[in-house]
Amino acid sequence: MARSFKAALIAGTLLAFPGPAGAQTIEELKREIDELRTMVKALQAAQATGTARPADAAVATSSSTTASAASVPATSLASSPAVAPAAATPANAPVVLASAPVHKSKAWYERLQIRGYTQMRYNAFLSGDDTAPAGISRLRSVHDSSISDKGSFSLRRVRLVLQGDVTDRLSIYIQPDFATAVNNQAGSERREGFGQLRDAYADFFLDKDKRFHLRFGQSKVPYGWENLQSSSNRLTLDRSDAINSAVPGERDLGVVAFYTPTHVQKIWDRLAEDGQKLFGNYGAFGLALYNGQGINKTEQDKHLMKVAMATWPFELDGLGEMFEGQVLEVGASGMLNKVRPEIRSGGVSAIAYDDNRAGAHIVLYPKPFGFQAEWNWGKAPQFDTATQTIRSKKLSGGYIQTMYRIKESPIGPIMPYARWQRYRGGWKASTNAPRLETDELELGVEWQIIKPLELTIAYASMKRSEADERRTGRAEGQLIRTQLQFSY
Repeated sequence: MARSFKAALIAGTLLAFPGPAGAQTIEELKREIDELRTMVKALQAAQATGTARPADAAVATSSSTTASAASVPATSLASSPAVAPAAATPANAPVVLASAPVHKSKAWYERLQIRGYTQMRYNAFLSGDDTAPAGISRLRSVHDSSISDKGSFSLRRVRLVLQGDVTDRLSIYIQPDFATAVNNQAGSERREGFGQLRDAYADFFLDKDKRFHLRFGQSKVPYGWENLQSSSNRLTLDRSDAINSAVPGERDLGVVAFYTPTHVQKIWDRLAEDGQKLFGNYGAFGLALYNGQGINKTEQDKHLMKVAMATWPFELDGLGEMFEGQVLEVGASGMLNKVRPEIRSGGVSAIAYDDNRAGAHIVLYPKPFGFQAEWNWGKAPQFDTATQTIRSKKLSGGYIQTMYRIKESPIGPIMPYARWQRYRGGWKASTNAPRLETDELELGVEWQIIKPLELTIAYASMKRSEADERRTGRAEGQLIRTQLQFSY
C-alpha cells in the first residue's frame, strides 16, 4: 500500500512539472526526486499522527496533478526515460477506489412508508324529519351516522396506511381505521373511536414492467368506479347508495388478478401528474374471487363471490382544440354472489340469497368541465314487507355528477360540483336487509386550502327511507354538510 501510494505520488508530481521538450536534465530530475522524497516523509509523519489519510492525500494529489498533466507536451514525456516508467504505473487506482462509497440496496423495512388522513365532519339540519314517531322513517343515511337529531361534530375516518415494496416484485398495504363505532359497550350507549382493519393485502407482480399483478388478502372489490376511489380523493362526501349497495364497506377477503397495458398506465400517470382524482391502482382489467359475506365478517358458506371489471381511458385530443388534454374513461363491472344477511332474531339467515348485479360507468376528467355517472341493475336480498321475510328482489340505481375544476384562484384550487342519485333496492349490510328508496341532490364545493388540507361544504336535499325494516315511509330534509380533511 505504501509503495503504491509513493509511486502514485511520484508519477502525479512528475506530470505536474511542465516544460518544453528536452528541457529537463538528469540533474534537474534528481533534484525533483529528492523534493518528492521529502514530501513523502512529511505525509508519512502526518499519517502517523492521524492528521491526514493516505487515500485522501492520493486522491487530492491525483486530481491536482492530472489537471496539470493536460498542459504537458507529449514530447516532454517521451524525452525523459525516468518519467515514462513512473507514469505507466497504475498504482494509484486501488487507492482511489478504496475511498469510494459503497452503495447498498435498502432493506425491506427501509422501503416502507406511513401516511394517512383524517376527516372531521359537521352536519346541520336546515329543515326536515330529523325525528319521527316509532314506526316512521327518520332522515338518516347509511353512510354517515352523524346525520341525526343529535348529530354534531364527528370523525368520519381516521386512517393510517403502512405500505411499501418488500422487494421489486412484492409490495404490501395495511390500513386500519380508528373512527369505527360499536354499541353495547356500556349498556346501550354508542362508543366511537375504535380501530378496525380495512385493508391488509400483498401485491405480487408477475413481470418486471408491473403490468400483471396478483393481490392476496382483504382489499377493495373491483365493482363500481366510485367504490374503488379512495374517500380521501373522492369529490362528494359519501358514495352513492346504489353502487355501494353491492359492497358496503367496499372490501372483502380474497384473491384478485389485475392487468394494465403500458399505454393505459401512461395515460393514468399523466392524469395523476395533473392532479386529477383517479380511482387507484386497480388495473384496466380485473378478475376476483372473494368470500362474499362482507368486510370483517366470517364467511357463512362455501360459495365464493365472483367479480369482473374492465375500464378504458380514451384521449380526446383528436376531437379538436376544445378537448385538448381531456380523457374519457368508460367501463363495466359485474358480480355473482350468495349472501346470508344478519337477521333481527340473531345470527345470520339460514338461506343464502342471490346477490347478482352488473353496472357501467363513464368519467370525463375535468379540464375544466367534467362529468361522471354510474348505474347498476341486479337482484339482491331485500326485506319484503308483505310477507315479512327476506327475499331476492330486483334493484336499480346510480348517480349523475358534474364538476368544474379551477386549478388556480386567489384562494387556491377549488372544484364546485353537483350530484343527483337514485336507488331502489335492498341494503344487505343492515339487519334484515331493509329496502332503501333514495332520491338526493347534493351541491357542493371542495377547496384545497393547502395541499394537505381540504374543506368541503355541501347543501343536500334528501328524500330517503330509513335502513330499518320496522320503520316505513320516507323522510325528507335539507342539510348543510361540512368536512375538513387533513392528510399526513
